[in-house]
Amino acid sequence: MSETPPSQTEETAGGFPEEGKGTPASHDARLPEDLPAAYEKLLAEKHELFDRLLRKQAELENFRKRLQREKEEFIQHATGDLLRALLPVLDGFERALKHRDESVPEAYVQGVKLIYQELFDVMSRAGVTAIETTGKLFDPHLHQAVETVEAPGHRDQEIVEELQRGYKLRHRLLRPAVVKVALSRKAAGDKLDGPGGSTAGPSGVTH
Repeated sequence: MSETPPSQTEETAGGFPEEGKGTPASHDARLPEDLPAAYEKLLAEKHELFDRLLRKQAELENFRKRLQREKEEFIQHATGDLLRALLPVLDGFERALKHRDESVPEAYVQGVKLIYQELFDVMSRAGVTAIETTGKLFDPHLHQAVETVEAPGHRDQEIVEELQRGYKLRHRLLRPAVVKVALSRKAAGDKLDGPGGSTAGPSGVTH
């Protein structure tokens, strides 16, 4: 007796889907009805996120630069305070060498010169420079005039004598130079003829 072949219904029940019928997942994979609008929306979101990323990167870079600048300024101020505190020591060495006592042994004087030069070299390497005075015109940003004098042969407002050396730390003023300033005869006469008949120096010192 021959076996009966399986029917079409049995084949379908055996795991072979009927033609034209998909799985449930195929319905979820359908594309949006308005594809161009969805694309434009995604593109706009992409540009917005990219712009936000660029702004955050710029803010981070500005913060890093500001932090570095503040660090450098703090170091400069701290260094300036230390160097400014050493200036009187430098002044003391200069006075000692300028007003040398002849009774002091030469070896001692040479030792003082050596210490002074070493200190000056250390401060120079840190960026300290002396302010030029004698022969220069008075600059209120660099000089402090404590006296004005008539000095034939000198220009009006020309520095004729340095009383205390001034210093700069790179481009910043550590201490102004204390100076005497020449006042031409005409300028002196004009000031004497002015109110009160007094002569005022560049720094406002009255003589």
